[in-house]
Amino acid sequence: MPTQRNIFGTDGVRGVANVHPMTVEMAMGIGQGVANVLRSHSSRHKIMIGKDTRLSGYMLENALVAGICSMGVDALLVGPLPTPAIAFLTRNMRADAGIVISASHNPYQDNGIKIFAKNGFKLPDAMEAQIEEYVNNLRDQTGTAPRPTAQAVGKAKRIDDALGRYIVFLKNSFPGEYTLDGLTIAVDCANGATYKVAPAVLSELGAQLKLIGVDPDGTNINAGVGSLYPERLQQMVKSGQADMGVAFDGDGDRLIMVDEEGEIIDGDQIMAICADDMIGRGSLKKATVVATVMSNLGLELCLRDRGIRLLRTKVGDRYVVEAMVKGGYNLGGEQSGHLIFLDHNTTGDGVLSALQVLSIMVLTGKPLSELKRIMTRMPQVLINLRVGSRPPISEVPGMVKAMRQHEERLGENGRILVRYSGTEPLLRIMVEALDQDLMNDVAQALKQTALKELGSGEGK
Repeated sequence: MPTQRNIFGTDGVRGVANVHPMTVEMAMGIGQGVANVLRSHSSRHKIMIGKDTRLSGYMLENALVAGICSMGVDALLVGPLPTPAIAFLTRNMRADAGIVISASHNPYQDNGIKIFAKNGFKLPDAMEAQIEEYVNNLRDQTGTAPRPTAQAVGKAKRIDDALGRYIVFLKNSFPGEYTLDGLTIAVDCANGATYKVAPAVLSELGAQLKLIGVDPDGTNINAGVGSLYPERLQQMVKSGQADMGVAFDGDGDRLIMVDEEGEIIDGDQIMAICADDMIGRGSLKKATVVATVMSNLGLELCLRDRGIRLLRTKVGDRYVVEAMVKGGYNLGGEQSGHLIFLDHNTTGDGVLSALQVLSIMVLTGKPLSELKRIMTRMPQVLINLRVGSRPPISEVPGMVKAMRQHEERLGENGRILVRYSGTEPLLRIMVEALDQDLMNDVAQALKQTALKELGSGEGK
C-alpha cells in the first residue's frame, strides 16, 4: 500500500534548490522511482526531461538522468523548453513520461519537479504515491528494486529537433491561411522557458516583435519581468512601440495580455473572449467553460448571457483539467492566465493561448480592447483574516447563516467566497458585487461573524 504523499504537492515537488526536498539526492531518487514505476506499466522505457532557465536546472537534470539510467530506462533531454512543450513532446515522441524541472513563476532560487504521464496529463495521484514510497524506501534503506547492469543500463540522448517540433505544433494551431503581418507585438518571456519559442513562432507568423526578458542568465528568471510584472510591457504599448503585448511566466504555461490601450487582459477575460468565439463556431463542447472558484463573477455573467455554463472547481489547474477530462469539456483555466485548450494540448500553454486570441483578432478584425468588452469585471474585495480555529466552514452554523443572508442581499449580481488558505493560517473572505458600498458592507459583516465564531488568531 503506497504511503501518504508528503513530497508531492498539487503541482509536483517544489522548494529552494539544494534544500530538502529539492536536493540532488531527492532528484536522483525521484528519477529512479519514476523509472521503476513506469517500467512495470509499459514495454517502452524512455522518459523525456525538460527544464526552464534556472541555474539549478543543470544540477537537478543530471541527478534525474543518473536515477533514470540506473534503472535501465533511457532519458531524452530537450533542454530549456516550456512545460506544455514537454507535455506535447511526451506524446509526440511516444515517451513513457515527461519530467519538467521548473518552479514556474517563483524566483530563481527555487526549483521544482513535475511529471507528465505518457498521455501528456499530469501523473495520477496513485502513481505519485508509488514514486514517493520508492523514494522513502531509498532514504530509509528498507529495500530497493533490482538494478540492471552491463548493456541493460539506460542511456541519455539529447533531442536536437525538440524546439522545431514544438514550434511546428504551435503554428499548426493558428489558421493556416492567415498571418500576423502588420502587427507589432511586445513579448515578455520572463527570461524563462519561452525565450526562444515565443519569438520564433510569432515572427514566423509575420509579426514584428519588441522583446523583453529573452536574455536568461540562470538567475534573472521572473526577476521583474513576465506575467507577474507586466508594467514594462504596458509602458511599451502605451508609448506606441507596439500594438499590443503578451507576457508569459517562467515555465511558459501562463499568459497575460496587454491591449492597445495598455490595459491588462487576464485569464478570465481571455476565457470570455475565446468562449464567445468558440460557441459562435459551434466548437465549445457542451457549451461549458471550467474555471476555479476564484474567477470573477463577471466571467460567469458574461458566459450566462451567451448560454454558456461556468463550472467552478477548487483552486489549481490540476482540478480544472480533471473536471474538463471527466466532463468532456475543451476550454478552461484560471484568472492567473493558466488556460487549457484541450483540443490542442493537455495542460496550460501560454504561447498556444496567445495564438488563439490572436487568431480571433485576425478573423474578426477587432482589437483586444473591443474584444474584452464582452465581459464586465465585477468589483472585488478580499479580506485575509487570522482566526483562532479552522473547522470546516460548513460546520460553523453562524458562518453558514450569515453567508446565506448576505448572499440574498447581493442577489444574482454578487458573490461570496469564504475559504481557508492552503498555505497560510488565514481565512479568506472574498465578496464581489456591482454595488461597491454593499460589497464592502457585506465583507466587513462577514469578518465580524468570522471573528465571533472562530476567534482571532492574532498573536499566535
